[in-house]
Amino acid sequence: MDEIMGKVGKYWLGQRANKEIDSVGDDFTSMSSSFESGTKWLVNKLKGKMQKPLPDLLKEYDLPIGIFPRDATNYEFVEETGKLTVFIPSVCEVGYRDSVLRFSTTVTGILTKGKLADIEGMKTKVMIWVKVTSISSDASKLHFTAGMKKTRSREAYEFIKAGFTVDKF
Repeated sequence: MDEIMGKVGKYWLGQRANKEIDSVGDDFTSMSSSFESGTKWLVNKLKGKMQKPLPDLLKEYDLPIGIFPRDATNYEFVEETGKLTVFIPSVCEVGYRDSVLRFSTTVTGILTKGKLADIEGMKTKVMIWVKVTSISSDASKLHFTAGMKKTRSREAYEFIKAGFTVDKF
């Protein structure tokens, strides 16, 4: 009996240790991503290429400033191709008046006037979590394409909101 209990205890401790080690690995990956994006920002600043804040970029392209969480401050934008990459410190959700968006640690897309297309790293809840592939804007509405097109009031996305950390994308 002691031998069986010893094996069970050893197995249980091994499983707990593996989970903790995996968790530490995930933390290092997230921290590495944050350092990498911060380093790129610093290098651009030293080269004299100061980027405008993300909300200003979104306004310039006629999109509401609240489509990304508050802590999404680091980004890369290639003006020639329109490729936008937004870095978020951790996987999170943001609740709006009529929807919830979930963000990966990296969200990419092609930014054009009034539209963010070919989106990777963003989901919305429509009974189940569905990948958002496009967001387009007009005067008072925001159109989300997530399997089907869903129109929402632009007003709900005009303010930057904090994201709440979740376990997985």
